[in-house]
Amino acid sequence: MSYVPPSNLHGGAPAAGARRLPVARVLLIALALALAGVPLLPAFYVTLFNNIGLAALVVLGVVLLTGVAGMTSFGQAAFVGTGAYATAWIASASALPSWLAWAGGSPWFALLAGLLVTLCVAGLLGLLTLRLSGHYLPLGTIAWGIAVYYLFGTFQSLGGHNGLANLPALQLGPWALERGEQIFYLIWLLVLASGWALHNLLDSRSGRAIRALNGGQAMAASMGVDVFRAKLTAFLLAALLASLSGWLYVYTQRFVSPTPFGVNQGIDYLFMALIGGAGQLWGAVVGAGLFILAKDWLQDWLPRIFGETGNFEAIVFGVLIILVMHRAPTGVVGWLSQRLGLRNHAARSRAPGAPVAALPRRALPARGSTVLEVRGLTRRFGGLVANHDISLDLHAGEILAVIGPNGAGKSTLFNQLSCCDVPSAGEVRFHGRSVAGWSARQIAAAGLARTFQHVKLLPRMSVLENVTIGAHLRGSQGLARSMLRLDREEEARLLAEAQRQLDRVGLGALAHTEAGNLSLGQQRLLEIARALCADPSVLLLDEPAAGLRHAEKQALAALLGRLREEGMAVLLVEHDMDFVMGLVDRVVVVVFGEKIVEGLPAAVQSDPRVLEAYLGAST
Repeated sequence: MSYVPPSNLHGGAPAAGARRLPVARVLLIALALALAGVPLLPAFYVTLFNNIGLAALVVLGVVLLTGVAGMTSFGQAAFVGTGAYATAWIASASALPSWLAWAGGSPWFALLAGLLVTLCVAGLLGLLTLRLSGHYLPLGTIAWGIAVYYLFGTFQSLGGHNGLANLPALQLGPWALERGEQIFYLIWLLVLASGWALHNLLDSRSGRAIRALNGGQAMAASMGVDVFRAKLTAFLLAALLASLSGWLYVYTQRFVSPTPFGVNQGIDYLFMALIGGAGQLWGAVVGAGLFILAKDWLQDWLPRIFGETGNFEAIVFGVLIILVMHRAPTGVVGWLSQRLGLRNHAARSRAPGAPVAALPRRALPARGSTVLEVRGLTRRFGGLVANHDISLDLHAGEILAVIGPNGAGKSTLFNQLSCCDVPSAGEVRFHGRSVAGWSARQIAAAGLARTFQHVKLLPRMSVLENVTIGAHLRGSQGLARSMLRLDREEEARLLAEAQRQLDRVGLGALAHTEAGNLSLGQQRLLEIARALCADPSVLLLDEPAAGLRHAEKQALAALLGRLREEGMAVLLVEHDMDFVMGLVDRVVVVVFGEKIVEGLPAAVQSDPRVLEAYLGAST
């Protein structure tokens, strides 16, 4: 399924001189005007808008899970059903066991019960399915979506396939919300509150971790993000929003049966997200509204056109979805914002103008001390030996270069040193401790940061936000505080640190540009700034000068020289020999996965084995 990357929620600043209204403000004004007039309409239209609100709650979760985090789920309707059935069971006081009789009819206890049951079910399903990747993940969600649907119809205590009827109205203190126009405002208040909370989340440290899941998982793990935890967080939040919709559904319909909670409805929620814009929170409201209104209209008019009854709307929707994927892959919200000259949400993630307290810095080891030890490192891929018996040491306040021809195994070596890959044999020790069994996140927390041979960044996220991901482990504010916007002090410090590192590498003026708009050389500098934002004691740079102009290489060399003077250890892979030999302290030459020479730059340059194997000459 096509979707727009989450950065459309957090794009860069508009071009200089541009004065365009943000699309969120335009849509908010339009929604406010529409909602103000709805209670004055006939009851049928009030019911229609209530259904749109219920669907929008679920689709907000779909946008978070699928559009932002990049995990497609067909099973969100099952979580709506979980919340609905838990609510209906509590609301049916006569069906409760004696030990729960005190809670009968309480909407707040029903809400709490629905959320807790959904949290437990979603947690279990998440643990089972979120480790799947590719097409296996959506297939897994279809499997448990079907299973949960049939589970609802199996238990006679839940009414079987006939469901539970004659449920009480929602009672909030002295107010009984018995009619659609009475519960209307509660539904839409919860829709707007949920959208506001998710908006705050995506503009935070926790939100950047979730957004990095969509195409940047390896990079995020190397920056200290707990990737599985971020996946599970997005999954659980989407499930809780669906459960909240289920709670409201019971008190709106006063009846519950398994029919609305099948996989078909889960597919409809995905269609709504796609139509509105799967990478944009406002797409949830727009998509739900367009889908439900169009479905109602088509169900009314298509039988008249064809002269017989049938599910003709399903055929029409199938054609419409294909057209949307071709003509408006960013959804209606993205398409309208482009056509009308509106600007998608300008990033609020900006370095603060006023000075803020600097983040704590890591104490660097004593200059000259050994920070990284590699002994007998070997990596086999079946019959291919990428690295064989490599040993080297890296010291604090030193720049060590690993050079060799293409295919020599240099990047494979880097992957093992940064715990992105596991050696077949040998040992790596970091600050005197063996890293056997460590994850990329653990070694990042210990003080090792890296860049990649093939640039890994989030192209539709701003340069500043990409770099701030590097400071993930230097923050501690959690999910709840982020959603309530109580993390602003720490967020300002993280952003200020990212801006400082951008200034160091010469990209400060491009902080609010989309990262994908940078040249290759600038993207490599962004990666270095992101790694420095992690406050490492050891920096691994994989071809940092590739794509840089001469002046940029000189600035990079000056920066690395300053880092060496500060006591940082730098290990780099590079093909530009002029850049390497004028900068580094020692050189290790690797050919066909084996170390053939190690020494000072001048000695390595004149070594016959290097001239023959690496430079293609012989003495």
